[in-house]
Amino acid sequence: MSLIRRNSVFDPFSLDLWDTFSGFPFGTGSGSLFPRPNSDAAAFAGARIDWKVTPEAHVFKADVPGLKKEEVKVEVEDGNILQISGERSTEHEEKTDKWHRVERSSGKFLRRFRLPDNTKPEQIKASMENGVLTVTVPKEEAKKPDVKPIHITG
Repeated sequence: MSLIRRNSVFDPFSLDLWDTFSGFPFGTGSGSLFPRPNSDAAAFAGARIDWKVTPEAHVFKADVPGLKKEEVKVEVEDGNILQISGERSTEHEEKTDKWHRVERSSGKFLRRFRLPDNTKPEQIKASMENGVLTVTVPKEEAKKPDVKPIHITG
């Protein structure tokens, strides 16, 4: 079995914003060649989410380490758009603190997915354990075709 990863740019179900400057070698500060504004859009890539489909449901798993369940929101917009968002606050800095390295990301994240027609968004369940958010969207039962036997005469 092979695993196919889709970039959100080509995934028809993903509604993420795409950062066109992601991966370029220039900085983002005021002294860089092409400074980018400090915005929440820069933190959109912070939450990695897997989406799998089982016979019963669509299951989304998001890595949200260090967040409490109160800091994460799971919402449905327009009946078929699943939205997962949250915010990781920056640590409070004391004047006496001296930082050697800052690598942990902070800021807001937002991921949106267009749910297929065969889902039941009103029955979504979400749980969080060990920094992993699991969102389960049940699927409607497949309609079985109505088959009537026809008696052959003659």
